[in-house]
Parts: sequence; C-alpha cells; structure tokens
Amino acid sequence: MSSSSVMRRGGRVKLASVGLVVVGSLALSACNGDDGTADKPVGGATPTSSAPSSAPSTKPSDPAADGGATGGQAKAGQTFKIGEAAQFPFKYGTTKKGEIALTVDAIEKGDPADLAPLKLGDKASGKVPYYIRYTVKNVGTTNLEYASVSHMKGHLGDGTEAQSLLIVGDFAKCRSESLPQGFTNGKTQKGCAVALAPSAATKVASAEYWGDPFSLGGKGIYWK
Repeated sequence: MSSSSVMRRGGRVKLASVGLVVVGSLALSACNGDDGTADKPVGGATPTSSAPSSAPSTKPSDPAADGGATGGQAKAGQTFKIGEAAQFPFKYGTTKKGEIALTVDAIEKGDPADLAPLKLGDKASGKVPYYIRYTVKNVGTTNLEYASVSHMKGHLGDGTEAQSLLIVGDFAKCRSESLPQGFTNGKTQKGCAVALAPSAATKVASAEYWGDPFSLGGKGIYWK
C-alpha cells in the first residue's frame, strides 16, 4: 500500500482520501502498523480487485455449536446475536492494551447511489453497500484514546467474505474515527464499516471482527 499524508484533527486520526481496497486480513492489517499509527493512505489510489485467498475459511460458525454468548471472554469462532456484546482483551500497536466490549448494533442495507461521491467507477458497478454499525465500550482500566477498532468485515449469506470498502476521509453514510481523547472505563463510541454485496440479489448477512486477539488462525468473532 502506497502512502500520502495523515492528519490528526481534534485528537482523532482522519485520513485524506478515499479508496477501495482488497478484502482480506493482509490488505486491511497493512493499514495499521504495530507502532499504533495508521499507515498513510494512497494518494490518487485506484481500486483493486482481490485474488482468491488461500487462508482458512472464515465462514461464521453455528451459534448452537458455539453455544452463543456465554459470558466471560469471547472466543475465536464464537457467534453472537446482533445487538449482543462480545468482551475481549484489546491491543493497539505496541503500547495500548486494555479490555473492550464490542457490539454490532445493525447491518443496514444502503443504496448503490450512496457510493457515487466516492467516484469508484466501474469497480462499484452493480454493488450494494451495507453498513456494519457497531459500538465500542471501554470495560478495562486503561485509557484507549486514539486507538482504532477497525478490523470489521461482512460475510454474505453463504458465509463467503463480502468485499470491504476502506474509507479514508469523510463518508457521511458510514463514519468511523479513532477513539477520542480520554477514552477511559465506561466510555463508548460508535463506529461503522462498509461491506459490498456483489449484486442486489445477495446481501451481507453477518459481520466479523478479526483484529487482535483474533487476527491469527483465520477465525474472528461473528454477529448475525
């Protein structure tokens, strides 16, 4: 991923352009370095298409098999209901560590016309945006200000990954920013991620968080 400038405004990280990126753990994790700062976005980036992945399947597991939400720490592969919180240890970069409760509040179908301001051209032709809306709550004892909780992606009804759209800049339909200053115990913040269904005949049916501590092993935690 090439780079241009990153701006910090009002204590929150905001990026300066808009682009369509390849779905998958490698493509998205490359946007967040181990030092806790976001890699700089591509200046004049053009949309790219994804190649078949050799990674293990990330099809959401059966809630009955996993037992659904059972309290305590969320486990890799566990499936939650929309609106149900998953609690787990969270790490951002090399210094920020804590505990968060993450809830997918809704998976909302958008309108293909929503994508017009992003000027994605043929890469967005026929695709339908879905907005994965979620809430982050600090349930630990550390200040997680300026950390980013962004490793969220969608899955289609058959369990395959939907194409992800990484927004760098301001997209009014689906805003997501780094955690604000003074993000201490009990504080909450809303976030949003965009997933693209390939056509109006299919839909984004579930969401997956695949960030730390679920970034290894090919299984995150799921909501549907």
